[in-house]
Amino acid sequence: MARFAALAVCAAALLLAVAVGGAAAQGVGSVITRSVYASMLPNRDNSLCPARGFYTYDAFIAAANTFPGFGTTGSADDIKRDLAAFFGQTSHETTGTRGAADQFQWGYCFKEEISKATSPPYYGRGPIQLTGRSNYDLAGRAIGKDLVSNPDLVSTDAVVSFRTAMWFWMTAQGNKPSSHNVALRRWTPTAADTAAGRVPGYGVITNIINGGLECGMGRNDANVDRIGYYTRYCSMLGTSTGGNLDCYTQRNFAS
Repeated sequence: MARFAALAVCAAALLLAVAVGGAAAQGVGSVITRSVYASMLPNRDNSLCPARGFYTYDAFIAAANTFPGFGTTGSADDIKRDLAAFFGQTSHETTGTRGAADQFQWGYCFKEEISKATSPPYYGRGPIQLTGRSNYDLAGRAIGKDLVSNPDLVSTDAVVSFRTAMWFWMTAQGNKPSSHNVALRRWTPTAADTAAGRVPGYGVITNIINGGLECGMGRNDANVDRIGYYTRYCSMLGTSTGGNLDCYTQRNFAS
């Protein structure tokens, strides 16, 4: 009897493993496979990185599975561009080095803002560096977690961390479109956007994320870094970057 029970447990475990593997093979996991993820982020577990061991592939897939439209919307080329843009922006937000020959291989090195000086205790955390009480409140409500009372969840629970980044990516806020729709070329600028120089392209996503500090001020290192990561990932995934990659001449959305 014990033998049959053990066999049943093994069978159940095997079915679970197949189910998990099948889930990863579908949707976003069919584009960002485990090996592709490792190639995109080769230094995420480097001993020099404070986030080593945190941003696992399994956590990424588990989080993505809670946002059915993430990495699954549009044509195959749309999906690749959307994911390249997501990883381009989040890699910049978490980068571990600048100016090195392998500069664009150091994404996902940090999980928390280094100085923790921006809006404490709601300083930047996670792939998108979620910042500010309002964002913690809105993200928490969307994913069913009380992030206002426990903001550290974003830097201690990798699935929650990825989910906050995906929530920000998928969600339009105020007069800003969602980064997801911009990446998919589904955003049409308003007259105000056109007057502000905001045109469809990767540059507008930078404007959405950090326009107040990086946009409308000419060429700057932060823009260059974001573009470098994006260009690398587009090449790896086999898609084009499109035009309008920077926000050098765009007014930010708050202006």
